[in-house]
Amino acid sequence: MKLIVVSFLAGILLSTSVKSAPQMLDSVSVIVDQGVVLESQIEELVAAVKRNAVQNNQTLPSDRALRTQAIERLIIDSLQTQLAERMGIQISDPQLDQTIANIAQGDNLTLAQLREKVTSEGMSYEVYREEIRKELIVGEVRRANVRRRVYITPQEIANLVKLIDEQGGKEAEYHLGHILIAFPNDPTDADIETAKGTAQKVIELLNNGSEFAKIATASSSGANALEGGDMGWMNINSMPTLFAEAVQNRAKDELIGPIRSGAGFHVLKVIDTRGIEKVEVTEVNSRHILIKPSVILSDEKAQQMLKDFRQKLLAGEAEFADLAKAHSADPGSALKGGELGWADPSAYVPEFRDTLNTLEVNEISEPVRTVHGWHLMQLLERRVDDATEKVKEDKATQLLYQRKFNEETDAWLREIRAGAYIDVLVKKDS
Repeated sequence: MKLIVVSFLAGILLSTSVKSAPQMLDSVSVIVDQGVVLESQIEELVAAVKRNAVQNNQTLPSDRALRTQAIERLIIDSLQTQLAERMGIQISDPQLDQTIANIAQGDNLTLAQLREKVTSEGMSYEVYREEIRKELIVGEVRRANVRRRVYITPQEIANLVKLIDEQGGKEAEYHLGHILIAFPNDPTDADIETAKGTAQKVIELLNNGSEFAKIATASSSGANALEGGDMGWMNINSMPTLFAEAVQNRAKDELIGPIRSGAGFHVLKVIDTRGIEKVEVTEVNSRHILIKPSVILSDEKAQQMLKDFRQKLLAGEAEFADLAKAHSADPGSALKGGELGWADPSAYVPEFRDTLNTLEVNEISEPVRTVHGWHLMQLLERRVDDATEKVKEDKATQLLYQRKFNEETDAWLREIRAGAYIDVLVKKDS
């Protein structure tokens, strides 16, 4: 009897061992300060890059090079996510739902069609939602930490307005490819020479017909490496100063570089160019009341609060300015009765912009959810402005801010990366 039991148990153990052998538990691949990067995250990102490459008919470097780039991307993401947690930055489900609805609308899809599109591309809808949430959180972290590093002088604005005028009302745009051969922290002269030699080798390979996107994915330390170095379309006045000076008057398909900066040596490719005609700008003068949900004020109660305000306003029982001064969580406008002044609607977040564009003069909106909270808006005036000095100055300020924000973001990311504890664990063969 004992022999039978032992044999029975051995059979169970053997059966369990055989069944479980192919199953791999997820493992930690990188330690990033107080967080980790899992092997599954690396594999998922590499798989996503490969899917995109197939769709875009793009060749890719070796799996080893892809893995290295994926790890670096995930390290940066982890550092920003950890910082968001320490700062208490969160994106609620209603905010996320509104953002995804805007994405679907922008692509002329229903939510059901968007879900179907996501799953057909090999990603679960739940994972897609969390990726969008992460992008929103990272965006808030960057804005909070980088915005205060950006300073624009009146002289810079005046110089850019003059430059735009000299361009005859046209603003050149360039579709750029970018490869960065980065320096290590505190580079020696030898490090700089090595990086320069690598950059020159990259130029040589590209001149001999190598594919830019493939080399960028394999070798670049730039933020767009996994996209083949594609920086998209950039206004000549909003791209980094170093790039703007280098690409000025360059033709399509030209290679530029190596260009040295504090980060390393840059190689650029002008994928395409185009000019934009100056157009009339429709500006709006509006006011709003902002209510921010919190631990003690739920999302639903914040929305209901604004609904009650709207009823009182429509019934003539309250004044918009008084409610804004007493309740709005936007300190800049609250003191002015909620007034935001004249502005191009495109300067606002999408939900706010789109609502303003649908309102009639003096109309009060229903409560609208954005990443900042719940808004009640009123359109006061609308005008069409044909490139007045103020519009040009505002546009120059916006372009300068975008340029400097991008430059400072790159510098900030390098700083937090350099100051972090990173331990890339050796991958064991299964």
